Amino acid sequence: MPSSAAGELPDKYQVARKTTLASIVINSVLVVLQIVVGAFAHSQALIADGVHSFADLVSDFVVLLANRHSGAKPDEDHNYGHSRYETVASLFLGALLISVGVGMLWRAGTRVTHLDVIPPVHVSALAVALIVLLSKELLFRYMLREAQRVRSAMLVANAWHARSDAASSLVVALGILGSLLGVRLLDPIAAAIVGFMVARMGWVFGWDALQDLSDRALDASATADLRALLLGTPGVLDVHDLRTRKTGDLALVDAHILVDPLISVSEGHYIAESARARVLGDPRVLDALIHVDPEDDMHVRSVGNLPPRADVAAQLRTALGEHGVHVAAVTLHYLSSGLDAEVTIDAEGDARRLDRVDLDAIGRRVGLRYLDVVRRVRGHGEDGARDAASRAANVTRT
Repeated sequence: MPSSAAGELPDKYQVARKTTLASIVINSVLVVLQIVVGAFAHSQALIADGVHSFADLVSDFVVLLANRHSGAKPDEDHNYGHSRYETVASLFLGALLISVGVGMLWRAGTRVTHLDVIPPVHVSALAVALIVLLSKELLFRYMLREAQRVRSAMLVANAWHARSDAASSLVVALGILGSLLGVRLLDPIAAAIVGFMVARMGWVFGWDALQDLSDRALDASATADLRALLLGTPGVLDVHDLRTRKTGDLALVDAHILVDPLISVSEGHYIAESARARVLGDPRVLDALIHVDPEDDMHVRSVGNLPPRADVAAQLRTALGEHGVHVAAVTLHYLSSGLDAEVTIDAEGDARRLDRVDLDAIGRRVGLRYLDVVRRVRGHGEDGARDAASRAANVTRT
């Protein structure tokens, strides 16, 4: 069941599409401008920045594709949805940027070793570099604001990618300026710096995406928030085995909650559903699985060696039936300290016959730690028939 964050998803994907389309339009114009003017002005740095912008253009189409598929609803093949398409897209972006950056470094190194054939740079290259710098910085600010509003890691990554473009354009502008002032070495050096920046950014994006694909957990602060939500649920005594794993921008949560071991199954289920609802209220959570424990199973022995219900109930009915006592219901409590049983009887005559029954002996015979016998009393009130329990035999240690 999706969390409350699901209400933000349509807006999230709409924002992703809008910001990415804006980036595509801007990068399409800049790619042509940078490469054409760079070739005309003999600026290796500007051409390198143009290749960088082309990589941005390719990455924008990847983001659009991932955005389209990651918003799909869960199906038989993807029970938890398709959020990891975003992570895969981020990994692809990282690999693309690394390859582009390495290529830029190689090309710049080749130019540095042949300084004598580097032609002078035309002033038009500086004008284009400044235009690109301003465009990328404005694009970054717009994309980051929208990404933070909808809490999308992929869109935040894409926004910072635009900021890296602005930084590289600044380096390019400085390199071109230095070349215009007579230091021709600065243009290929600027191209090399841009290549390094692109490769480094690709490594950061790729590494983060790889960690998420490896089921990385939420950070300690987010995990502590979820633990506090669970512990704040009425009826939850403790929390253990709290685990999280990222899936796209959201996380899946597994947790064991400790409840009173003597409450009913339905009450335990109610507490678990209440705890789950509180966790799903966190916008970072996609889904949660809550396991109910009557005891802390991390520190107590297993109850797997205790006899099954069918055997215990049959033995109790047989043992009490030998004394003429009819058993209406049997409730068992499987605890690490032993097996407790509560037997319910209906007839008043059965209650009188209990005075002649050795409950200690029956408990030992069946292998119980405690044995309670109660009589169910029928009553009538505003809500019609109801059941009230009255003690017919004291708790007996066996």
